[in-house]
Amino acid sequence: MTDTSGAGHEPLPLLVVDGANVVGSVPDGWWRDRRGAAERLRDRLAPLARSGVTGLPGPLELVLVVEGAARGVESVPGVRVEDAPGSGDDHIVHLAAAAAVRPCLVVTADRELRRRVQERGAQVTGPRTVLG
Repeated sequence: MTDTSGAGHEPLPLLVVDGANVVGSVPDGWWRDRRGAAERLRDRLAPLARSGVTGLPGPLELVLVVEGAARGVESVPGVRVEDAPGSGDDHIVHLAAAAAVRPCLVVTADRELRRRVQERGAQVTGPRTVLG
């Protein structure tokens, strides 16, 4: 489990990654192995929990939201993987709303999801922020 408190027991900024959207932004054959693609993304995200990303310096609490065939991906140090119980977008909106007392950045290119999380006070950035 990721430590969600900073040095002064302040909650860490939250980075929420829309797994399906970010994986789908790179046409690398992800559709043949959705779970494997989510695992590769998780591993690529792990260093960002410490370093942060543009607009949100580390350390961060980093949550990768997965759905459908990607469910069941294990968390690793630095990245908590959450299976969306239904819609991945709905789960991301829930996480953004719950983070109202701390900075929250959602990574997605989905226009409707962007609108929904911004209404709840989260900032939004595109997949390139975490894919380099």
